[in-house]
Amino acid sequence: MRTRRSRSALSCVRAAAHHPHTETVLIQIDGVDLPGLSCAASPDSPGGYHNIHVAVQRRNRRDELLGLTPGGATSATWTIECEAVPTSDGFDLKGPYIQGPPGARFIYLSWGTVDDAQNFELFRRAKLWLDGVPSKVVASAVDHGLLVGRLGLTDHKGNPVCASVRPPLIEWSAGCAQ
Repeated sequence: MRTRRSRSALSCVRAAAHHPHTETVLIQIDGVDLPGLSCAASPDSPGGYHNIHVAVQRRNRRDELLGLTPGGATSATWTIECEAVPTSDGFDLKGPYIQGPPGARFIYLSWGTVDDAQNFELFRRAKLWLDGVPSKVVASAVDHGLLVGRLGLTDHKGNPVCASVRPPLIEWSAGCAQ
């Protein structure tokens, strides 16, 4: 008996498992459980932080943010384009929103306050480490065009998630770029 694949399933497959050249891949970060518009005091801000927002930070440009989202939103999604460059042990993901050297790549989620004039002032960042993505997931993402990271954006104290973020704090999977 012959099985029929849907047209959308066929269009999702982009190439064979081994890629001789650089491939364009989308990375989609799906954040849930945002901390709200205010968070607790810290030594730098005894009164706490108010009107907090989060965005993806461009490499070497703290002032260039993608998808500035209020901390009170129900969810946040950012999609960035990158290049997957074949290496001897998998792929190196590079792009304008990917930070760090080969083997130590990451994406910054920047948290800050937004004032009445819409100025963003950074107060903490989360470093989404790409070295925590299983190599089979990266290879599948290259084949299908999409790497998805899902994470909660509130830490155990109710504040914006920050510092190093690796599995199990973030779940990586391959998807189908539409």
